[in-house]
Amino acid sequence: MVEHTPTYDEALALLREFNKGDSLLKHAYCVEGVMRYIARKKGEDEEKWGIIGLVHDLDYERFPEQHCRKTREILEERGWPAEYIRAVMSHGWGICSDVEPQTDVEKTLYAVDELTGLVAAVAIIRPSKSVSDLEAKSVMKKWKDKSFAVGVNREVIERGAEMLGVELRDLVDDVIMGMREVADRIGL
Repeated sequence: MVEHTPTYDEALALLREFNKGDSLLKHAYCVEGVMRYIARKKGEDEEKWGIIGLVHDLDYERFPEQHCRKTREILEERGWPAEYIRAVMSHGWGICSDVEPQTDVEKTLYAVDELTGLVAAVAIIRPSKSVSDLEAKSVMKKWKDKSFAVGVNREVIERGAEMLGVELRDLVDDVIMGMREVADRIGL
């Protein structure tokens, strides 16, 4: 099959074909928003980074036991570019994939995926229940509380920040800023 670069509408339709649950869709929008924000900040292709963020958990709702592997299959069948597929696969490195993040887009996705969950969890417990007034220091305070958001893999986030060569707090700032851009879409 000949590769073709997917449009945003194609990526969104594919996401919705495989995901019906509100929480997974909101997570996809979170990661998309953060990826777009960081791409713009770095002068990278915002559309490509956003689409990769949008579909990164494409298979999780229907095929949790085959996470990442099934996404590869789905995207390959549809002729998605190898670069997009590799980036999506790399976010599960060491967990459900052996594709180590190498490029900036891959390292960024790897680093921010879990972190969006922590930021959302901190936002939800605030009086405003919003990211609009959330500061990195609040997230960092909860970071240290290992009993808070226990499902968030902090080791993955730390490894991702290290791969990117950025301070954790700066990465938290970027995630907050990216999530603010999609706050209406994610209900935060």
